[in-house]
Amino acid sequence: MNLIYAALFLIAFLFALAVVTRAGAWLVERRNPPSGEFADVDDTRIHYVHIPAPAGADLPPVVFIHGASANLKDQMLPLRPLLEGRAEMLFLDRPGFGWSERGSNETLAAQAHTIAALMDRLGIERAIVVGHSFGGAVTTAFAREHPERTLGLVFLAPVSHPWPGGATAWYYKLTAVPVVGWLFSETVAYAAGMLRIGNATACVFSPNNVPKGYIGKASIPLVLRPPAFRANARDVAQLYDYVCAASPGYREIKAPTVVISGDRDKVVYATVHSVGLGRDIPGAELVGVTNLGHKPDWIAPDLVVGAIERVGGAPVDLQAMASVVESRIAGDTQGAGRFPELKVPDAELAPG
Repeated sequence: MNLIYAALFLIAFLFALAVVTRAGAWLVERRNPPSGEFADVDDTRIHYVHIPAPAGADLPPVVFIHGASANLKDQMLPLRPLLEGRAEMLFLDRPGFGWSERGSNETLAAQAHTIAALMDRLGIERAIVVGHSFGGAVTTAFAREHPERTLGLVFLAPVSHPWPGGATAWYYKLTAVPVVGWLFSETVAYAAGMLRIGNATACVFSPNNVPKGYIGKASIPLVLRPPAFRANARDVAQLYDYVCAASPGYREIKAPTVVISGDRDKVVYATVHSVGLGRDIPGAELVGVTNLGHKPDWIAPDLVVGAIERVGGAPVDLQAMASVVESRIAGDTQGAGRFPELKVPDAELAPG
């Protein structure tokens, strides 16, 4: 009898969480409506913001690829104001994120093809591609699959190489499991995610300060909707296998490349990924920034624009610009004592 009561209680609890999730997803969408336009690309409806080339533009077109758990606003808000009037820009929600449908874009190569097809739709023949975090891995796929479309590459705190252990967060693994993952995303994920979204965001920015209102302005809760949460998990679940297979081919990339990375990144291993890209892509320039965390796009947008200028052919001294950023953020200590430094583990251990 006790088992029956326990089972009934569990079912009722999960049902309540499912109701909370549905109501929460509805509210998140009401608070974060689409900010751009939609295009049907093959079997996928993609949400994007396109800023056409202005008269007298001094930079080539720029395409931005956001990271995991994000959407197009994450790069657009800090970088569009600095590039407005200088370049044609394309910001898009990767398939399954923000307001874009997932379609058949289950691999990084497929997502790269969808981005290229959207560029075709908008008449963008070639562009500088800027990828942040997981978006860096998609950027490598784009550069390898579409070299003729790639004018230059700017990587911001990217993921690109095999890391010791190859592990990811438990909730990504769980969500990627058929049936069980669906149930988790439809019941527990939203409530748990909303409870820890502030702390998780602080960790992503640490040791730098989280911009005021960042979570709401960048519409970060959109990723907690069940379909987006599942897409995010499937992306992360395949990441290790992708970088294992793809990284030997980085030496074939010919586009001018800049990699910006902080020495206090608590999300990805800079010494594995950023250093690896600087080593493996011929002619790539690695710009390391002292006391910078995982968000160069928000904390050092001026340096990101300088990198875009650099790969566009301008004689920009990025190391000098990095020194200016370092002076600006030297006193940042957000998260001190709460978030441990990310250390590369022994090969047989899973990273934290």
